[in-house]
Formats: sequence, C-alpha cells, structure tokens
Amino acid sequence: MTVKKYNKLVRDKIPQIIEAQGKQCKVYVAVNEDYRNRLKDKLVEEAQEFFENPCVEELADVQEVIDALQNINRWDVTSARWKKQLERGAFHRRFVLQEVKE
Repeated sequence: MTVKKYNKLVRDKIPQIIEAQGKQCKVYVAVNEDYRNRLKDKLVEEAQEFFENPCVEELADVQEVIDALQNINRWDVTSARWKKQLERGAFHRRFVLQEVKE
C-alpha cells in the first residue's frame, strides 16, 4: 500500500471523495490559529495555481479561501474595499506607475 502525505487544508468533501474511490484517508479538524495559518497557506497555494493556469475555476478557488478567511476573522471585506477605493481608487484606469522623481 502506497501512502502519500499532504498535510494541507482541503475542501469539505475531499475525504468523502477519496473514500468513494476505495481509498482511505486520515484527517483532523483544524481549529483556531492552526485553521487561520492553514487558510493563509491555502491562499498562497491557490494563488500560485491561478498564476499557472489563469481561469475562472482557479480564481473561484482563490475566492473560496478569501471567503473562509473573511468568515473566520469576522471581517467586513466589502466595507474595507469601498473605504480603500474612496481613499486610493481601484484599478479601473489601469495605471502602471513607472517612476517617481523627488
């Protein structure tokens, strides 16, 4: 029997999917700071996958992790975005800053 080690946060149905394939898996439930840290790691992983394959499915994975981070921290991301847009703008005008002379 081959054993592959992962030690990473996975979506809720992954253990069920693995077992439906006739395989066994070992999981535990991450809590508190462990969960927050694993979400941050997952965000980097999903962002990297998006850079390698920029498509709506990969972007949806990034958004799923962002939503989980927002929920666990009870952050109002929408308000924070609007505040930042009012103060600093968005990215609609597509400016690329090349240099600043002082």
